[in-house]
Amino acid sequence: MLPLIEAEELKQLDKSTYTLIDARGFGNSRERYEQGHLPGALYVDLDELAAHPVDAAQGGRHPLPTVKDFAALLGSLGITPQTHVIVYDDKAGANPAARFWWMLKAIDHPQIQVLNGGLQAAVDAGFTLTIDIPAPPQLTEYPTPVSFKGTITIDEVGVAAQNPDRIVIDVRETPRYLGQTEPIDLVAGHIPGAINVPYLNNLDATNRYKSADELKANYQEVFGDIKSENVTVHCGSGVTACHTLLALEQAGLTGARLYVGSWSEWSRRDLPIATDGK
Repeated sequence: MLPLIEAEELKQLDKSTYTLIDARGFGNSRERYEQGHLPGALYVDLDELAAHPVDAAQGGRHPLPTVKDFAALLGSLGITPQTHVIVYDDKAGANPAARFWWMLKAIDHPQIQVLNGGLQAAVDAGFTLTIDIPAPPQLTEYPTPVSFKGTITIDEVGVAAQNPDRIVIDVRETPRYLGQTEPIDLVAGHIPGAINVPYLNNLDATNRYKSADELKANYQEVFGDIKSENVTVHCGSGVTACHTLLALEQAGLTGARLYVGSWSEWSRRDLPIATDGK
């Protein structure tokens, strides 16, 4: 199953065959959901897709929850391992929608897709928004996974960034990567050896993901002879990086890993920092 689903494809599906998740994420996302969402969509907040760190230096600003807590969240949404889950947000999948997709992939959930273009794409395709809140789903017991697969630690990412046979991609905007500005974390710059491929490069002019062929060509140019399983992706806090991991999956370049702590962890640990393009 490809990770992206188009709005026109969604219109053709029987609503009884999937669970639709609205994952708006930051700010007043619950309020925005209540003001208009796709019919039947259940709300999930970014806070439910992350633990609440005591110290961002240990795991970053959005560390993963325990697998037990994530399984409980899935159960509260009526999701079982057999559920086809479709998730959207209002930022072209760049925030919690991609994170939710990655978390389900990381526990080997077989049917999970992100709506390409998010809420706006659905509206453009003729979906009518509603303010009706769906009735709570019937609770299920999602089996607790062993772990989230496909992650890399802070020690491992530092070594990988210096290894010519590996690639560490920083998906933040270039001024943040270069250390010219840092609106969120304490220190500006990037992990020495990491390269910058902003996540916005994944999108076309309509705020939808580029075609699988175009994504594949773009990333193969970046990777050269390095296989995708030797690639690590990070961002500021381990959320937006999932947008690029989804793009790689859509392109058929599987196996890349996520550095969950990302810059929010690295920049708080008194580790080397680069402020140029190297």
